[in-house]
Amino acid sequence: MLTKAARGVYVIAVTPFDNSGRVDEASTDRMVEFYRDCGVMGMTILGMMGEAPKLDAQEAIAFSQRVVQRAGNLPVIVGVSAPGFASMRSLSKAVMNAGAAGVMIAPPAHVRTDDQIAGYYDQCVAAIGTDVPFVVQDYPLASGVQMAPSLIRRIVMAHASCKMLKHEDWPGLEKINAVRGFEKDGSMRQISILTGNGGLFLDFEMERGADGAMTGYAFPDMLVEVIRLQAAGKRDAAHDLFDAHLPLLRYEQQPGIGLAVRKYVLKRRGAIASDAQRPPASKLSPAAREEVDYLLSRLTACDARAAGLRA
Repeated sequence: MLTKAARGVYVIAVTPFDNSGRVDEASTDRMVEFYRDCGVMGMTILGMMGEAPKLDAQEAIAFSQRVVQRAGNLPVIVGVSAPGFASMRSLSKAVMNAGAAGVMIAPPAHVRTDDQIAGYYDQCVAAIGTDVPFVVQDYPLASGVQMAPSLIRRIVMAHASCKMLKHEDWPGLEKINAVRGFEKDGSMRQISILTGNGGLFLDFEMERGADGAMTGYAFPDMLVEVIRLQAAGKRDAAHDLFDAHLPLLRYEQQPGIGLAVRKYVLKRRGAIASDAQRPPASKLSPAAREEVDYLLSRLTACDARAAGLRA
């Protein structure tokens, strides 16, 4: 079960499809092993970059069950955000029965005030059950919902089953300080804070008090190493490694084509057989693909993990 002690990299997994648009079960198994070999501490599936809305209910459950079974002792968090509580309840029940560690919930765009957002999470907990550990996903750039640190504290203190904040505000370094400040002054119990945004600010987020990252950059092993170096007090080495990846990480973080970049690199790394997406889908133009290849070739000078990738 997910706890406040969660740390390290909980990689946001893609959903592998074959070229016909079907969920690729063989690639799903290969992907789980790839992430495990990268040293991640957990996985998150059916997130915003996992193409969750493109799966029907049966596919989402089947995919989740397969990942959880393959992951074994590797904790799996499942995104269950949905327009209605009936589908959220059924998916949560199915994945928790399959052995998932917890679920992740983002607020819908129509909730705006603190009372509305807090009330929404009250209803979520009533729907999925107080025994299901959950993650609050704070991603205002995608959801349009602004969550102040005081609101996060309110949600955490109202629900013992809230174990983690997925922090994706941008800029958001001061928010990490504010939330950790509540823990220090005793006004909020401790939770895990994992950060997103492709890892774009991980170097300083760790220094501000984050426990790790929950994101899907195509080199999660780099994120794992940055966290390890930070924990060992090797600040310059951590920043040097991070800086070497920053051009590719930045390129992958582009709205619209970011998932296409991520899947393309994961395919080149052998994690998945195809970089296909289900419609509506973004595609890399020949020029964009050449740019990604160029960035990978430059990265080989600093990180051997980028060398020898298949075409």
